[in-house]
Amino acid sequence: MTHFVHPLGVCESKNVGSGTRIWAFAHVLPQAQIGGGCNICDHVFIENDVIVGDRVTIKCGVQLWDGLRLEDDVFIGPNVTFSNDRFPRSGKYPERFAVTHVEHGASIGANATILPGLRIGRHAMIGAGAVVTRSVPPYAIVIGNPARIVGYVDGVPQIAAAPATAFPETPSTIATDIREVTLHRLKQVKDLRGSLSVGEFARDIPFEVKRYFLVFDVPSVETRGEHAHRTCHQFLLCVRGSCAVVADDGVRRQEFKLDSPDLGIHLPPMVWGIQYKYSADAVLLVFTSEHYDAADYVRNYDEFVNLLRAADRA
Repeated sequence: MTHFVHPLGVCESKNVGSGTRIWAFAHVLPQAQIGGGCNICDHVFIENDVIVGDRVTIKCGVQLWDGLRLEDDVFIGPNVTFSNDRFPRSGKYPERFAVTHVEHGASIGANATILPGLRIGRHAMIGAGAVVTRSVPPYAIVIGNPARIVGYVDGVPQIAAAPATAFPETPSTIATDIREVTLHRLKQVKDLRGSLSVGEFARDIPFEVKRYFLVFDVPSVETRGEHAHRTCHQFLLCVRGSCAVVADDGVRRQEFKLDSPDLGIHLPPMVWGIQYKYSADAVLLVFTSEHYDAADYVRNYDEFVNLLRAADRA
């Protein structure tokens, strides 16, 4: 089976996979590489330094400029705009155009704008009309201008802070759906003088603490974390305001809301963690089992999944 080009379409490239359909008024330049099973709709323009994977759908009115990389099973909605030069001038070109990656299975909604040099993570969902100004993590759902994360696809529904009746006054631990991730209710004492929350190392925090850090003054549109640790444990408490924590063990993903200074979450090694939806006054306190070590971080989600698979085979 060969590819199809509509009589009113122009395909100058010989690097087009079997089963791909190129429709009317589309124009593909000679050096573009297009995989098999793609659907390239009317009025699409594809420049030379463009690589398109298999089974990609590109709806009407889209231009794919030099430097764009679309992996397999990507969906590009109508009139999506990509850019490849942050400081364009008429008749002046950079030595090399910025490279933008759209990873496997990601979808970009109609009329969204993607700034140059970004990475759209696998299975991410970009809402219609969003203006994406920075890279998007895998599985994230982003909307708005500038685009902000509002959720994650394929995740377990958000679990809010449990009611007090679910946690006795004494310290308690509740298992979650994510491997070895636990929620912890610490002791809280309230009287006319105010409230006090207390936890004891080695009793309430399930590891020896060697370091702590505070996260604060985070704009609500920002996302923190987006990594796993090879050996380091973390214990998170939102001591003021609220934030959401996403925990991912490579099989399941679950979101938790920390909105009380006596509610903490334990993230063990090799769990992918993300924090977002910070309230304006949020202060996140994090205890860790290890001193800072850059080599302990796993910052690429695909690498994280591959490490987990290798460990399972061992």
